[in-house]
Amino acid sequence: MRFRRFALAAVLLVAACGSPTPSAPSGQASQPHLSHGPASAAPLSPLREGERFVDLRLPRPYAPKAPNGGTDEYRCFVVDPGLTEPAYLTGNRFLPDNGSIVHHAIFFRLSPEQAGTAARMDADTPGEGWTCFGDTGVPGETAWVAHWAPGAGETLMPAGYGFAMPPGSKLVMQVHYNLLGVTAGKETDRSGIRMRLTGGGATREPLETELVAAPIELPCEPGTTGPLCDRTAAIADVAKRFGPGSGAYVDQLNSWCNPGKEPVAGNTQHCDLPIGEPGTIHLVAGHMHLLGRSIKVELNPGTPTATTVLDVPEYNFDNQALVPPAEPIRVKGGDTVRVTCTHDAKLRTLLPQLRDLPPRYVVWGEGTSDEMCLGILVMSR
Repeated sequence: MRFRRFALAAVLLVAACGSPTPSAPSGQASQPHLSHGPASAAPLSPLREGERFVDLRLPRPYAPKAPNGGTDEYRCFVVDPGLTEPAYLTGNRFLPDNGSIVHHAIFFRLSPEQAGTAARMDADTPGEGWTCFGDTGVPGETAWVAHWAPGAGETLMPAGYGFAMPPGSKLVMQVHYNLLGVTAGKETDRSGIRMRLTGGGATREPLETELVAAPIELPCEPGTTGPLCDRTAAIADVAKRFGPGSGAYVDQLNSWCNPGKEPVAGNTQHCDLPIGEPGTIHLVAGHMHLLGRSIKVELNPGTPTATTVLDVPEYNFDNQALVPPAEPIRVKGGDTVRVTCTHDAKLRTLLPQLRDLPPRYVVWGEGTSDEMCLGILVMSR
């Protein structure tokens, strides 16, 4: 493995390289509004040589319904760019139809064989698409080629680079619907994507998306009590809402990041992961949810070759942009990449999306009221 694969880290996110949204003053809570349609209304950049736009959208509106007593649904839909020859995905812009319920979206590439399997999964499930917490549920590796999160506009790959799209390949559009405060069945969505495609005759260096995740072990605030302030009960609640794999992932993540050690509760957690193959980092983003305060991605921390890949000292949920480092960052086999996140349980009492929910020991979970710590790296090899 190049990095340790985090299948259940299918969460969030990408963005454009625009100006950041101002963060809240230090020590104050940002107020994410969870309504993200207007953020994608900025003008598109001109097409570059050899590029064309292909627009894809759900054929019919979908009305999300959170299963298992939760307030979130991850729904997967197959979208078909109709490729008959090799192509490269060199840019994208997510088209959120209902910004009041769309938390994020991820696009995974399917081989022609996987596309047939996904079509059968869709046909066997009532309504549009199928529920898919974690990853797509399609057997085999499905490459992450695009994503969107609040603050994102159009994403452009660096000139000369793109995600390979073989003939007959399709996409799974995984949409995270956040239904906090929404009456089930009353809201519908028909989101889509505008793809920039370049013909396979053009020379492009292929890109890959790598994920770097760290545990979340955020206890309830001092003096706060409740059934879910117990870690075991909190993990059981995650498993109830998203499936046993999600519950097991909490301890798996701890064992990967802190081998042989028991989880230690605290606001700040990190994880070091080895790099198996050389490459170059071209774009990077960080993803947390509403309790996030700061996120940092580093290469070889604590050594003479230490490099900061991403540093967001005042995290803003509404500005999760995928951005280029000052210069592309070369990595080699044996290097270490670290992601560090700080969360703040006090924000739960300040944010309208969370303040009426019972207090809980927060662990990694797919819901908006849960948390994540994820670095996203777009790399060439």
